[in-house]
Amino acid sequence: MIEAGAEHRITPSPNIWHWPDVYERENRAQDSTGALWSALRARCEWTGLDVVDVGCGDGFHLGVFAESARSVIGVEPHAPLVERARRRVSGLAGVDVRQAPAQRLPLADASVDLVHARTAYFFGPGCQPGLAEAERVLRPGGTLAIIDLDGSCEPYGKWMRADAPRFDPQAVERFFQLHGFVSEQVRTVWRFGDRAELAEVLAIEFSPKVARRALREVSGCALDVGYRLRIRTRPRGLVRGP
Repeated sequence: MIEAGAEHRITPSPNIWHWPDVYERENRAQDSTGALWSALRARCEWTGLDVVDVGCGDGFHLGVFAESARSVIGVEPHAPLVERARRRVSGLAGVDVRQAPAQRLPLADASVDLVHARTAYFFGPGCQPGLAEAERVLRPGGTLAIIDLDGSCEPYGKWMRADAPRFDPQAVERFFQLHGFVSEQVRTVWRFGDRAELAEVLAIEFSPKVARRALREVSGCALDVGYRLRIRTRPRGLVRGP
C-alpha cells in the first residue's frame, strides 16, 4: 500500500491493488531466509503484546504476529484488500482487520505495543501524519517498526532508482534519523519457484523496460534484496534527576 503524505489523500498502490494474486506470490518469495522476521523479533519481541499492522494489504503477515501476540489488528484503506485480509484471518482468535488510512488509525490513544509497517506508507518525507498517529496509539515504551526496501542496496536499489531518478535513499535515511529512528540494514533473498514467476513479479514492481533489464540481470530464480528496518520507541516518561 502506498499512501500520500497529505492528511486525507490515499494514493493507490502500483502493485497489490491491481495484481493481488501476483503480489501474494511475491510475498511468499520474499524473505526466504527469515532474516527480516529475525531482525524484527530481536528489536521488538511481541509475544503477549498488542500489535497493529499498518497497510496490512491482504493480511499476509497477520498470522505470524497472531502466533504469539495477545491481539493483532490489521489496518488497510483499500476495501477489496480488507475483504481478502478478513477471509485470510477468519479462523484466527484475537485478530481483527479494519479499513482506514495510516493517517487516521481506528485505535484509541495508547492502546498498542507495536506498530508495524512493511513496505507501506512510511517512505520518507510526507509521512509525518502517519508518524504522529503511530505515536498517538502507542503505549509508553511501545515501538514503531518500519520495514522498507533499501534503495541504496544493489541490485534491487538500482532498478528502483532507474524508475524513479529523483528518489534519494540518503535523503530518506536522513529524514528518519531526524525523526528519531535507529536504522539497520537487513539482507535477505527473494526465492521464486521458476523464472516465469520471477518475471511476473518484476513486471508489477517496475516499468516494462526496467523489468526486462532486471530479469536479464538475475540468473536463476533468486535474488539478494536489501531492506531497512527502522525502529523508534515511544518514551516511557520524563527521567527525573537525583
